[in-house]
Amino acid sequence: MEAEPFDMEALADELHELVPGFSGLHAIEKFNTGQSNPTYRVEADSGRYVLRAKPPGTLLKSAHQVDREYRVMQALAGNDVPVPKVYGLSEEHSAIGRMYFVMELVEGRIFWDPALPEVSKEERAAIYDGMNDVLARLHRVDPEAAGLADYGRSGNYFARQIRRWSEQYLATKTDDLPDMDRLMDWLWENLPDDDGLVTVVHGDFRLDNMIFSAHGERVLALIDWELSTLGHPLADLSYQCMQWRLPHASGFRGLGGLNLPELGIPNEADYIALYSERSGIAVDNWTFCLAFSFFKLAAILQGVYKRSLDGNASNPERANEIGKAVPLLALMANEVISGKA
Repeated sequence: MEAEPFDMEALADELHELVPGFSGLHAIEKFNTGQSNPTYRVEADSGRYVLRAKPPGTLLKSAHQVDREYRVMQALAGNDVPVPKVYGLSEEHSAIGRMYFVMELVEGRIFWDPALPEVSKEERAAIYDGMNDVLARLHRVDPEAAGLADYGRSGNYFARQIRRWSEQYLATKTDDLPDMDRLMDWLWENLPDDDGLVTVVHGDFRLDNMIFSAHGERVLALIDWELSTLGHPLADLSYQCMQWRLPHASGFRGLGGLNLPELGIPNEADYIALYSERSGIAVDNWTFCLAFSFFKLAAILQGVYKRSLDGNASNPERANEIGKAVPLLALMANEVISGKA
């Protein structure tokens, strides 16, 4: 982790006002993982905390809204979804010059490789079952009862998302990619009718956005809610299921090419069936959902790459690497559309 050149005295005074019981700031260090909103470990007499902030520099409209992350975690805390406890939200003109919020530091395991080489075959099956259960629990939350009825716009979620990510992709475009152009056209041409199904969606539901218990497979916290909103639950499911298709021998560390029965990891079809049973949600228009998810991830990574070129990436070295993945994602989406994948 890296230290940040913050005004520690001013930040200590602000945290004392913002976080109940806070006292004795010792240190704040940046976590080296993550590509979007910079996240820091805070050490103090009163305990350990996590501070999550907007990145510096000029930001895209609607991006990096840490206040939305704060709100959704606060709302879900009492709704059977494992989230960190949040303590306080700053204003834009804070002691660090950016909006941020503070939450508890959840101690546990984060797995970066979906093949889970560090655990046993039995644990792998249980970890995937735990992920599946958390996703179904999230999608069973009643947004209105949770105080989140206005957390997203009305209307066709996929149409809004295609528009949003198309705009952001074009705003951060660095090279001409015919596969991305074809993909955007195909998504508009094959947009399904709005079926009226609306849930809280995480927006970036994947293995490394979960903290698991140190000795077991229980999910202690689902983190990184930056892309959360009200929307269609199959967007979350298909976004995670890209993992089964992405190559393992790449920076994506997907499950493609691995012997899943030997590893004890369920296949995509079984994972989807279990989710559908738990959530009560039928899985339709799967080709469209997968193509949309590949497109969304490609647009996100294009933004990360552009921020690295502009000097604003949270992890510049990694950002440059994953920027090269955008053409591969666009190609894979076109293969899904054509039935080749």
